[in-house]
Amino acid sequence: MPSRRSFLKGGLTTAALSSFLPRSSTATAAEPAAPSSTGELTCFAFDDHSIPWRDNLKLTLVPAAKHPANPVVRCGPEGAPDFGHAIIYGSVLHIGGKFRMWYLGMTQRKMERGQAPGWWRPMCYAESDDGIHWTKPDLGLVEFNGSTKNNICLIESDPYSLSRIDDFFSVIHDPEDPDPARRYKVAYIAHVPFEEVRGGRSKIGPNEKRWCSFVCATSADGWRWKVVGDRPANAGGERFEVSGLYRFNGTYHATGQLLSPWTSLPDGRDCGRVMLAYQSPDFEHWSNAKSLAFARPGQLLAEPIKGQQTHMGAGLWNRGNVMLGLYGQWQDGPAEKPKGSTHLWGTRIDLGFIMSNDGVHFREPVQDFKMIARGGDGAWDNICLLQGHAFVNVGEQTYIWYSHWDCEGEFRSQEIGLATLRRDGFGYLSPRVKDAPAQCATKILRAPHGAQLFVNIDGISADAPLVIELLDTNQQPLPDFSGAKAAHITASGLRQSTWAQPLPASFAARVTFPATGEPRLYALYAGPASV
Repeated sequence: MPSRRSFLKGGLTTAALSSFLPRSSTATAAEPAAPSSTGELTCFAFDDHSIPWRDNLKLTLVPAAKHPANPVVRCGPEGAPDFGHAIIYGSVLHIGGKFRMWYLGMTQRKMERGQAPGWWRPMCYAESDDGIHWTKPDLGLVEFNGSTKNNICLIESDPYSLSRIDDFFSVIHDPEDPDPARRYKVAYIAHVPFEEVRGGRSKIGPNEKRWCSFVCATSADGWRWKVVGDRPANAGGERFEVSGLYRFNGTYHATGQLLSPWTSLPDGRDCGRVMLAYQSPDFEHWSNAKSLAFARPGQLLAEPIKGQQTHMGAGLWNRGNVMLGLYGQWQDGPAEKPKGSTHLWGTRIDLGFIMSNDGVHFREPVQDFKMIARGGDGAWDNICLLQGHAFVNVGEQTYIWYSHWDCEGEFRSQEIGLATLRRDGFGYLSPRVKDAPAQCATKILRAPHGAQLFVNIDGISADAPLVIELLDTNQQPLPDFSGAKAAHITASGLRQSTWAQPLPASFAARVTFPATGEPRLYALYAGPASV
């Protein structure tokens, strides 16, 4: 029998090659898609659920490039609410042509019993016209050091302790909410005295003096917030270190971390930090049950890799039909530590890349890939990296903001940096064996009404075009979108057009790569002509 390479060299026709793409037993039913707020459905190259059928292709993930101006958001002067640190335990949103950042400040450069002084790190606000140069406006809402001239957001609650953010938070913009006072939503961690946690306390784990509480609040403008309800979302249940918030397929989800004794692996074994998810239909009533959303591969082995953990869930980007995110690739420091050092001395964290098609179960397209690696010796971000919910497509680039954490307690350069990619350029498909046929096909999709198909592609030319055809639910070519009417992409671009006419209600896209050149497919988009 000839080798695979010689077989491919024989130059199979498109029709012959398509016979090697398996047919799904459920291919007759189009899967519903939830497009993004722009009305667009995206099939990324790294998404093997949306693009499951592949022949002679390989996936290459692309690390983000750090901006030369880093860190782009610095700590404030002594006496400022972000003098201790300014970290993106928060979110960046692009609304009305302006970048809006909610970040976590710290008033002093010291810790008390391992926590911020007064169990409080203020929600601070900054804004920018370009995502690189930031200002910190005086909001005039919260008195701090005898003045309201600061950038602290106001959070109101009863009891007062629920308003005191002490750790990670996530802000989302929810313009479809009919109540203007709920157009912005936030979930955050507050360490609340047990006597103020109504509804009981956890029966799992040690008897702590403070409850690590999951608190929700809403706002009309993103600056003035009111806590939802008079108790934590996890009152009467288990403690939870919430770090993420998003609305996916009509349901609110909150993700975060726990470790044993408060949680365990599916088989009941103890574990270090893993990512969990809760759900809510209305942002006020949250599930008692939770899902194990993600754990690093080394955590799930029969003999787990010692010290490997998933730090603070993930910083997430909701793309409508798919969730993307960065998570902390935590690795414990050495067992032997210098005298007088903190218990986290030597811990190191890079940022890995995960995704989800259902908003609950997350996976790595390439296990343990570092999307943003910590810097080398002497770099400002050389110890531990922190992820935020901070992704924006800006022109031809994707912007990602992240932070540095000095877990060794010396408060070294705990500020916010920027990393960039080609727009949606997290990874691409390319031929594994060169000069041979290569092809992929999506699952059956249901695109938004009136949508057109676009492709994010590089390495294409008129002499080596990319060919795209559409198939029906029985995997047969659609006459108006195949054969002589197939789309031939002859130039590279971030959003290359295919057909001028709208897409059919249900279809699969089949992409045939040229046998020459260096084609790299990043994504397919089914959406409006302009985004």
